[in-house]
Amino acid sequence: MTETALILIDVQRGFDDPEFWGPRNNPGAEANIKALLDAWQERRLPVVLVHHDSPKPGSPLRPGQPGNDFKPELDGARADLVFGKKVNSAFIGDVDLDAWLRKRGITSFVLAGIQTNFCCETTARMGGNLGYAVTFALDATFTFDLEGPDGSVLAADELYRATATNLHGGGFATVRSTKDILAGLS
Repeated sequence: MTETALILIDVQRGFDDPEFWGPRNNPGAEANIKALLDAWQERRLPVVLVHHDSPKPGSPLRPGQPGNDFKPELDGARADLVFGKKVNSAFIGDVDLDAWLRKRGITSFVLAGIQTNFCCETTARMGGNLGYAVTFALDATFTFDLEGPDGSVLAADELYRATATNLHGGGFATVRSTKDILAGLS
């Protein structure tokens, strides 16, 4: 039986800047991220922490800035792998995540983090395309309102629901709640 890894995407302090990012949704995301991390750590299951190293000069996620640091919910985490990336997918980062998972015989992972509709969704789609059994912990993610090309704004909750629909409808991932994921570990 293979182990299921927990991959936490971009759980960084820089996302706490509402002036930079705007309105967010799901204020309970961090508590759910912490619950997943605690459960994986307790069972000594593989944990991967990914951070976004933005190359953009004004980004709070730039390396060397306090915003690049992980949020307090990850304090004390015993990660099996920690690495950075400069794009949306964790499969295109400073480490070959696909090779790392395959070398360990890991064929499934639970995904959580920030932002729901960017780095989390992109990583889930690529994982699904690569043949992994991906479980997307929707309530352990959050995102921000986003302006479209016509100037209209989609609320974070709309983007959140769209990601769940895209992943489910496209067969990229199974979308579940933290509570259901944790119940399945018992």
